[in-house]
Amino acid sequence: MSLPWQPISLIGIAVAFYLGFKNNSSYERLWEARKIWGGIVNTSRSFTVMARDFIVNEEGKSDFSESELQKKRKTLVHRHVAWVHALSLELRKVKSWEHNSANDHAFRENFGTNYDEKKFEKLKAYLSEEDYAYMMSKGNRPSHLLSIQSREMMALRQEGSLEHFRHLEMQGLLTELYGLQGKSERIKNFPFPRQYATVNFFFTVLFVVLLPLGMLDVFAGREIDWLIWLSIPFSVMGSWVFWTMEMIGDYSENPFEGLYNDVPISSMATGIEIDIRQMLDESDLPEAMKPEGVFKMLL
Repeated sequence: MSLPWQPISLIGIAVAFYLGFKNNSSYERLWEARKIWGGIVNTSRSFTVMARDFIVNEEGKSDFSESELQKKRKTLVHRHVAWVHALSLELRKVKSWEHNSANDHAFRENFGTNYDEKKFEKLKAYLSEEDYAYMMSKGNRPSHLLSIQSREMMALRQEGSLEHFRHLEMQGLLTELYGLQGKSERIKNFPFPRQYATVNFFFTVLFVVLLPLGMLDVFAGREIDWLIWLSIPFSVMGSWVFWTMEMIGDYSENPFEGLYNDVPISSMATGIEIDIRQMLDESDLPEAMKPEGVFKMLL
């Protein structure tokens, strides 16, 4: 049953190039997603600092007490916290091209990364009843939370507690947040091209099937007869390397599907909340999410 090694090695070279392209492209999607959420972290801090320092009684145009001003600041910051959590929840919706096996669903259920409409109820703690009802009535909920922010800031400008140029600065941050959300949605809603993902899987399976037959050709006919048994461990090792490379690329191409190779947007959202609420000197903060499981995964 042995086959000449040369044609099998030719297939192996082609598969290796294909695997390299797929893994590089998958890593680029994963790393871009991480950079996007790094941008969300930085912009959230900037927005909070501006909300804290820009909303004041400006040049006699308004005459609010400090407690009233602090309430306005807190409303903006808490609504931003709701936006961060709402975006992380929306990105957990499982698409048809993402991993949907029973084990994958069990992992999501076990670690709380599954999408569930009921999880939006925790956002009630950050929003007024009116804002929460408005958000839940829309399709793209995070997007409409940002629209509420824009409307609220315009109201602050008109009443005189947010100066014109400061309003423009904060509006620019909202535009940046819209851009970061859109970039996240682009990665989430556009799959890795199937012609690369699927065809490479078939090529890898073909090579793994043929590899043991090529190993027989390499080790057969030696002066020491028992050397032919070395074809078994070398076939296993070679197949394992190619198969593992295929799986790494396969599970890295969708960085928001709620599995172990994801960008940890849930823990990042909680970290953002803790960070920006501390800027308002709040103390009733959630605990930072800890790594889960034996492999210490951040989710």
